Amino acid sequence: MTDPRAQDRYDIEQCLFRYVRGVDRKDWDLVRSAYHPDAHDDHGNYKGGIDGFIASLVKRHATIEQSMHVVGNIVIEFAGADKALMEAYFITYQRLSPSAGDARLAYLRGAPIGPDQAVETEVIGRYVDRMERRDGAWRIAHRTVVFEVFRGSPAPAGGGLSDRWAVGRRDGNDPIEVARREMGLAG
Repeated sequence: MTDPRAQDRYDIEQCLFRYVRGVDRKDWDLVRSAYHPDAHDDHGNYKGGIDGFIASLVKRHATIEQSMHVVGNIVIEFAGADKALMEAYFITYQRLSPSAGDARLAYLRGAPIGPDQAVETEVIGRYVDRMERRDGAWRIAHRTVVFEVFRGSPAPAGGGLSDRWAVGRRDGNDPIEVARREMGLAG
């Protein structure tokens, strides 16, 4: 059996993947490319338009050393030729640097932490996205983030990572970004 909407499903999933890669690499233009310009995002602490959402991400991620979104179950239901509802499960792992100060405490639920200690966080939830195709491109028109689990713990020094390993970076020099430049994929 062939799915007549297979290309649309693929395009919608790629939009979601652009969003998570953009956040994890602090590529705010890539994040923006996942949304229509007049989109609305309800992200828990932020509710509003995309310009404000991007500004909130820039501020919040200034003290996030590592970020990884893992996307799981994706269900897409079409409501016509150019509208769809997508539900996507996610788990986000992030490490807040000591420079985040008291912001780290919200994740710890009372666990003791030193002033120079990072915090590792885990957020589990779902994206409920109203997707629209405009001018041939599927993008988010309205997002609601549904939270299921929110927790954190004091991080081991260096995040527990060896200095001999390739590690994720958020400064434009992550191994994927270097490889993309080397292969002529980055512009």
